[in-house]
Amino acid sequence: MSEVQKVAIIGSGPAGLTAALYAARANLAPIVFEGQQPGGQLTITTDVENYPGFPEGIQGPELMDLFRKQAQRFGAVTEFKTVTKVDFDQQPYTLELEGGEEIKAHSVIVSTGSSALWLDIPGEDRLQGKGVSACATCDGFFFKEEEIVVVGGGDTAMEEALFLTKFGSKVTVVHRRDELRASKIMQQRAFDHPKLEFIWNTQVTEVLGENKVSGVKLKNALTGEESSLDCGGFFVAIGHRPNTELFKDVLELDAQGYLVTHDDVKTKVEGVYACGDAQDHFYRQAVSAAGTGCMAAIRAERWLAEHGIE
Repeated sequence: MSEVQKVAIIGSGPAGLTAALYAARANLAPIVFEGQQPGGQLTITTDVENYPGFPEGIQGPELMDLFRKQAQRFGAVTEFKTVTKVDFDQQPYTLELEGGEEIKAHSVIVSTGSSALWLDIPGEDRLQGKGVSACATCDGFFFKEEEIVVVGGGDTAMEEALFLTKFGSKVTVVHRRDELRASKIMQQRAFDHPKLEFIWNTQVTEVLGENKVSGVKLKNALTGEESSLDCGGFFVAIGHRPNTELFKDVLELDAQGYLVTHDDVKTKVEGVYACGDAQDHFYRQAVSAAGTGCMAAIRAERWLAEHGIE
């Protein structure tokens, strides 16, 4: 691939593939490097019921396959390759792929997403999508009248736990310390809620269940005492890590590692845009990610036109 690409997209979740769709429809012939998790986090999500247009819901991998096919229909090229290095010092920009291949592109859209932090305990990976989740907004609906366990002690954990009280019969927050890290107002809301209970100084050591979550094993951090707790849902809310290591010292990152953008999706580098969960630590939804992918593609199209690259 020796010719210079007009638009290269790094990442292939809802943001990256929506950017590809819009760029392709603008006759920019974008190339998408799908990375280590083609389709993004939705490929490890089973039922997606909150994406518009699918009243009966849709499987996450199927939804992302539809995104990909729609972008390809208009001329986007998608490759199952990973970008390992970027050089934004001069035009055209250079992307280095695994194996050393180099690609030149005038405009680059970054949509590398973020990854939920997990506990790495037995049963957690095996039961993902079967009662184990890291997104209450995505999956809370599936746990009506179930007892739910949430792990974490920050604002995100309290937000997740409070949201889950709309569905679960009881929500138990398990925290490894004896006090929360959440803001005072979030703590008070949680303490005041009649459906919320707390287990302190305790770690979850295993997720139990064969084909779906049936409970968790607990260990008291002070006494070492072990116990089990029945539940139908297990939510890990200990944070996310943006997949932005590639852009350290190249683009502007905030304290948590998220890409800093201005005017929606613009980075500090001309012609380079960031969208999706790599720059959004607040919403983290497929539909909002897709929206920022649309913005990035439109920005790229206009920037290329302004610079006479058509």
